[in-house]
Amino acid sequence: MGSIADPGELTQPPPPQPPPSFDDFQRQTSLMTSCTLLWKELSDHFTSLEQNLEKKSAALKAKLKTLDSQTNTSLDELNCRESTLSTVLSMALEKVEKSKAGAILSLAQQNGVSNGAESGEGEVDDSLGVFLKLKTFCIRMDFKNFWGFVVVRKKELESLRQEIPKALGECVDPPKFVLEAISEVFPVDTRKGNDNSANNSNNNGNYDLGWACVLLLESLVPVLVDPMLGKKRMLVTPSIKEKAKEIAEIWKKSLEDRGGVENVKTPDVHTFLQHLVTFGIVKEEDLGLYRKLVVASAWRKQMPKLAVSLGLADKMPDIIEELISRGQQVDAVHFIFEVDLVDEFPPVPLLKAFLKDAKKLATSILEDPNNTGRAAHMAAKKEQSAIRAVIKCIEEYKLEAEFPPENLKKRLEQLEKTKTEKRKPVVVPANKRTRASNGEHVPPAKAGRLTNAYVSSFPAAPTFVRSPSHSPYHAGVPAYPSPPAIYGHGSRSPSPYIYSPEAYPGAPVTYPAYGGYGNPMAPAYQQPYY
Repeated sequence: MGSIADPGELTQPPPPQPPPSFDDFQRQTSLMTSCTLLWKELSDHFTSLEQNLEKKSAALKAKLKTLDSQTNTSLDELNCRESTLSTVLSMALEKVEKSKAGAILSLAQQNGVSNGAESGEGEVDDSLGVFLKLKTFCIRMDFKNFWGFVVVRKKELESLRQEIPKALGECVDPPKFVLEAISEVFPVDTRKGNDNSANNSNNNGNYDLGWACVLLLESLVPVLVDPMLGKKRMLVTPSIKEKAKEIAEIWKKSLEDRGGVENVKTPDVHTFLQHLVTFGIVKEEDLGLYRKLVVASAWRKQMPKLAVSLGLADKMPDIIEELISRGQQVDAVHFIFEVDLVDEFPPVPLLKAFLKDAKKLATSILEDPNNTGRAAHMAAKKEQSAIRAVIKCIEEYKLEAEFPPENLKKRLEQLEKTKTEKRKPVVVPANKRTRASNGEHVPPAKAGRLTNAYVSSFPAAPTFVRSPSHSPYHAGVPAYPSPPAIYGHGSRSPSPYIYSPEAYPGAPVTYPAYGGYGNPMAPAYQQPYY
């Protein structure tokens, strides 16, 4: 019997797989390329993250290092302040005792010495005499006579600027002395008869005393600095600082009565801002007010430094742009150099733009039909003022290489020459009617053409000779026909009369040679830019 076959032996082998096609190869190649690109992208991303983390870590380490350095510096300063505090206090007490002894000695000798310092008698011929006078007032804390002595010597400003700080050092309490001295004018002017009268003893013949207030406040700064730490610590007591704050608040409250920020007088603004800087009472919340005041009085030469001291250094670019938009390019240049923004605001184009604006203004004045009399003079004056300001700015900041001033100086000389030629007196031809013998005033040659004048047809009247007892002249004075319409009331009598400018109809009025607004050659005071 035959065996049964194994089922496994009956199974057929699988058919062979077809060879891969070219399309499959391309798909696999594309997949490998995509995977490679994705891997590269992920790798670059993680590398970038790692680099950013390293940069941030380095920046944090640098900041921590800077903070540590600043902390150590602050701790060192605090330790220095603490270690020097006792020394400074002992020096201050010694100074107070010395000033006290000097004041007592001065008061004890008051009856035996001249009272010229108080009464204003005596002449002060040199800086030493000025210092001795100021020192006497400071030792006695006589702020009234000190103030009166200063305000009448504006012409000696440079001498006062040098001697007042040394004299204030002799005071027992310099900050209080200065606040009391300027209290008549700042924060509110309390002088009686507040006018510009020279006979007014309260204002000493000078209405504007803001310059004296600024001078005293500036002179007080070197007196208040710490003898060991300098300006890092100002020697102002809490009571004086509170009083200074009250004065500043009074001034701010009276600002509206002064006409607001735009109308307040520049000396008042300067005094207020210097007051804040001197006593260190700048407020963060008032920076907006300070900025407005600085812009309104930007032409004042000290304003850039005051702006920095007031904490407006960060706002300087905005202030400069506002000044440029207002056409105050020269003022803007001073602010630019104060905070070193020359790269951001090149000064030379600004100065050229200022000259261009001034030239346009002069041209508009010349073209004004309502101002033909003094148009040429005013236009030349405007252009001269602008050129002088630009030349001064070029010389102050050494801009000659970028903006040579030779052409400006030539133009200024040309304007000055034209002005001088216009001032030359006009040669008037001799009048045939002039009497050189006795120099008496004669009627004008065209007097006969006046409406009320009358020309007589009669011959000239005989010569009238004055009596020697009534006149110093010995020459005869010819008479003129009497106009009947005025003097003769219808009579045609040729009776003589003596000419009088008051009686003659249409008598000429005598004016100065170049006076009057209608004379284009009239000299005018050239106001400086600063």
